[in-house]
Amino acid sequence: MPLPDRLIMPTTPAAPAESQVRGKHYRITVLSDALFRLEYSPSGQFEDRATQMVVNRDFEPVDFTVYRTKHGIEIVTDTVRLNYDEQPFSPGGLYAHLAGGDGHRRTWRYGERQHVLGGRDSNLGGTARTLDEVDGPTDLEDGVLSLLGSAVLDDSGSMTLDADGWIAPRTAGSTDVYLFAHGDSYQQALDDFHRLTGRQPLLPRWAFGNWWSRYHPYTADEYQHLMERFDTEDVPFSVAVLDMDWHLVDVPPQYGTGWTGYTWNRELIPDPEGLLSWLHERGLKVSLNVHPADGVRAFEEPYARMATAMGVDPNTEQPVDFDIADQKFLVNYFEQVHHPIEDQGVDFWWLDWQQGTHSSVVGLDPLWLLNHFHYLDSARRGHRPITFSRYAGPGSHRYPVGFSGDTINSWDSLEFQPRFTATASNIGFGWWSHDIGGHMFGYRNNELVTRWFQLGTFSPINRLHSTLSKFMGKEPWNYPAEHAAVMVDALRLRHRLLPYLYTMNERTHRTNRSLCRPLYHDDPRLDPNNLRGYGSPNTFLFGTELLVAPITSPADQGTGLGAVTTWLPEGQWVDFFTDLRYTGGRTVHLHRPLTGYPVLARAGAVVPLTASGEYDIGNPEGFEVHVFTGADGSFTLYEDDDAAEPRAVRTSLDWDEDAGRFTIAPAVGELDVVPARRRWSLVLHGVSAAEVSGGVATSGAGRLTVDLDAVDTAVGATVTLSNLVHGGGPTVAERLFDILNRAQCDYAVKERTWAMIDAPGDDLAVLRRLDGIELPDPLRAALTEILLSDG
Repeated sequence: MPLPDRLIMPTTPAAPAESQVRGKHYRITVLSDALFRLEYSPSGQFEDRATQMVVNRDFEPVDFTVYRTKHGIEIVTDTVRLNYDEQPFSPGGLYAHLAGGDGHRRTWRYGERQHVLGGRDSNLGGTARTLDEVDGPTDLEDGVLSLLGSAVLDDSGSMTLDADGWIAPRTAGSTDVYLFAHGDSYQQALDDFHRLTGRQPLLPRWAFGNWWSRYHPYTADEYQHLMERFDTEDVPFSVAVLDMDWHLVDVPPQYGTGWTGYTWNRELIPDPEGLLSWLHERGLKVSLNVHPADGVRAFEEPYARMATAMGVDPNTEQPVDFDIADQKFLVNYFEQVHHPIEDQGVDFWWLDWQQGTHSSVVGLDPLWLLNHFHYLDSARRGHRPITFSRYAGPGSHRYPVGFSGDTINSWDSLEFQPRFTATASNIGFGWWSHDIGGHMFGYRNNELVTRWFQLGTFSPINRLHSTLSKFMGKEPWNYPAEHAAVMVDALRLRHRLLPYLYTMNERTHRTNRSLCRPLYHDDPRLDPNNLRGYGSPNTFLFGTELLVAPITSPADQGTGLGAVTTWLPEGQWVDFFTDLRYTGGRTVHLHRPLTGYPVLARAGAVVPLTASGEYDIGNPEGFEVHVFTGADGSFTLYEDDDAAEPRAVRTSLDWDEDAGRFTIAPAVGELDVVPARRRWSLVLHGVSAAEVSGGVATSGAGRLTVDLDAVDTAVGATVTLSNLVHGGGPTVAERLFDILNRAQCDYAVKERTWAMIDAPGDDLAVLRRLDGIELPDPLRAALTEILLSDG
């Protein structure tokens, strides 16, 4: 049975002949100045098909020179000298020299693991298949970035894709590796990786809202009441995930377990179409969990048609075994089983594959093939494709969204998650979805769950989840009021961030820059003391405008403040929530109460949100644009119709610091996909007053808000401010008093400390005076943060 066209992914796997250097048993392809494909084949046969990792080798040829040496050949590009003895690959016979950013020559040798800094692996890491049952760190597979400038991806064991879209094994015994020798040109390495393996696709807009997911046997009435309560309490969601109890789980023992299922449990959900329609009417997309490993058995509703299509007599009740490597099974798996359920109103599938890496074809990982074909099939009605599944190796970024698995409820799990998320961008995997709040086991800790909610707001995908337990539900009202209020604020902010998030979605697709990236992506220089971004693996860049330094440990009992230490890149940075300013190029210690979270915007940042109270996922009627004054800034807002082939609109938002001018440029593109007139308000951080032309200004707490009349999308608008008064908001003294007032410590210590603060002198003088007082270390650190800030 041939594959339908929708299941055939276009590929361009042949490299130009002029890019290849060949011998009897080897082929070296110079794909770019710093990317080499290295093949060795005892049979002399080489692979020109696409693979599960590689879909394009049709790179534009680059200049290189081949020299004959007494030991073999040397291939020289503008940045790399590759030496090869024309024998089976070995460390002594295949090596490359590349110039480092520090001016020193660096050498890569085939098969040797490189280490730096007292034994640390030089590879900066990629990601891992799953965080199932992980409590804290886990080992990561390699990415394409390295402290020594070279990284290798081995493609020797992966399956190939024929031109007809089907899989085939490789020639046994051949070696096929890719050398990324980009030095500290990290973005060029990522660009080459994506050119080789495919871009990260555009996700649907609704994917960036909040996802509700819980392993719980919901009845339809219970689920509807839950969604109605979320609406009543103004808690927005865009995706409803139904875990495995949507289908029959208590099955006759002769059929095995109930983990796999395709038959609605009508005792819980008597009218599936009605429930799905009701959820759609409320603006929710719906995903169903599926564990496909047990195939289709005789008790299932789709069994008769699936068995007939597979040539099995339904009267025998013989199971149709799951075999993803059988082309006939694959097509019928979709057409006889999944499509009828999708026709009822299911939008996408949660592929919960937990059955390992083996299949009926040696070397074939069934998870990869499931991800590949489910993703392609999900576009069958012209929808923007999406699936939800675990990572299956390099190239998996083509099939978002990633499900990171069942993590443990603990501070250790939360501590690892930001680094895990950001580091995945080193292998192009930018769209991880975690079980926000923790999944199972562990312990109940209200502060822990609240901090996890805050991280979820600034994660690629924000999906709340918990295991089958009466005690682990992530509904905010399950927690004390002070924690619930912070959780709800985090969920609301996530939806208000949609204009920013969706713009970053398009930027990720277009520029190969993931939403969450390590600090060293923007500054790859290695500091002698390892203080730059390498030493702050939990801190990440969140799009173009923001930096997030997550709090992943309990608050100090004395100060009541959560704390995090991070490298802050050069420049001036402004706290998104408190407007406290910091000069970068140094390590900072940040302290926040439960209601605060360290999210910093670079001076000049322009961050568009939806208007206050507007949580719908569509292109909004109103915007609230935050401008962090102190430098010029610009942001190009991206919107579209959310189609597979999008009709797009771009709107440039520009802040001119010296002129005091904010411009909403006329929108460019298919203007009919956005409202013709829209409400805009401008929030200027660091400005307390100004004379305003072009809007009505309101000041308060160190921010100036300017409300514009309805703006014609095709025309745009300009706001001009003069006689600006900078500052406002709490003074340094007021911030210090607040910290000291909260502190749980001896009153005499508070009095002495305040006397030192309140005495005449600048912040440095205060620091010197405080040095003579015995203070608890956390309290001293919190006070010092304020005194070392820019106020």
